[in-house]
Amino acid sequence: MPDLNPVIDALSMPAIPKVQSWARAYDGSKGPLFDLSQAVPGYPPPPEMLDWLAEAGRSVAMTGYGEIEGESDLRSAYAAQLSREYCAGIDPAETHITSGCNQAFVATAMAIAGHGDALLMTNPRYFNHDSTLAMLGIKTRYVDVDPENGFQPDPDAIRAALPGVRAFALVSPNNPTGAVYAPDVLEAIFTACREAGVWMILDETYRDFSEDRHSLFTNQGWQDNFIQLYSFSKSFCIPGHRLGAVTAGKSVIDGIAKVMDNLQICAPRAAQHAVARAIEPLADWRAENRAEITKRTAALRETMTRAPGWEIGAIGAYFAYIKHPFGDRGSEQVAQGLAEQVGVSCIPGSFFGENQEQYLRLAFANADADILHGLAYRLNAYR
Repeated sequence: MPDLNPVIDALSMPAIPKVQSWARAYDGSKGPLFDLSQAVPGYPPPPEMLDWLAEAGRSVAMTGYGEIEGESDLRSAYAAQLSREYCAGIDPAETHITSGCNQAFVATAMAIAGHGDALLMTNPRYFNHDSTLAMLGIKTRYVDVDPENGFQPDPDAIRAALPGVRAFALVSPNNPTGAVYAPDVLEAIFTACREAGVWMILDETYRDFSEDRHSLFTNQGWQDNFIQLYSFSKSFCIPGHRLGAVTAGKSVIDGIAKVMDNLQICAPRAAQHAVARAIEPLADWRAENRAEITKRTAALRETMTRAPGWEIGAIGAYFAYIKHPFGDRGSEQVAQGLAEQVGVSCIPGSFFGENQEQYLRLAFANADADILHGLAYRLNAYR
């Protein structure tokens, strides 16, 4: 039997299925499983969204190929939304629709870097970004973020690490920590990247679950080194329809189109037309979801006060990064034990980088406040 690509063979198996296998071993003795592992909306899309998806899905026109860069109605609607939210003028030609935000990162990485080039990321980092770069033969370098500073990145440390890399990629609100990076921190990082001649890639998959907004799009010539990634899938509760976006200068958009023509040709067309219709009418619905996430954040904070020894390292938007009290056990052992013994499914910190053995990622937005209030009992029951 021929060998596999050694790069792929060396990668770990996907994290979520591994964590889900632990949850399947839970016997139900402490009550229903609390699934705080994969970041999926804990509530359904509104009926209007389902109606628009069904209508678009029935259209014969949607069965053919679409424009590589995305459907014009969605690009226009999305550019208008960005322009309002960031008080900047975003042109539809500066957007590219992708099949989910993971694909947005893959296409962006391929467009700006090649085999043997290097990208800088934070540690901890989103594991799919890490594996994407490994598959592409792009080297990864890391800059640690300090738990004592709420896992906020240090612009000075980043500036010192930029020489020799093609881009610095970061996620805010962060996955895994949940930390929402302050606008002045992002501005300082943008300036450092611009001065170093390095791309800044900002993945804002979870931005609709936070009130915070940066001002990077108001910088003159932002297109020269700034690339933003986004997920419609999370914001509209349609992750199965796989829809994301890239916002960047025209040269980057053209490069991504070349990648996409070979990768997928075009993102799912029916979902694009449905989301284009939804952006304006569902603005209040998204605001209500943001308020609900705020309630869940408060519920988790309250719960953790009743779980001695467990600490919140950072929390925001979708995730909490929790420090467990078992210094003699690694994060994978603790996560497996929580799933199998007390029915709490979460992801070990070790999956997100080096020196993360004391942490667990909880996707608390998956659960309502009642579940989160009951989490302390489960944590205290684990031994």
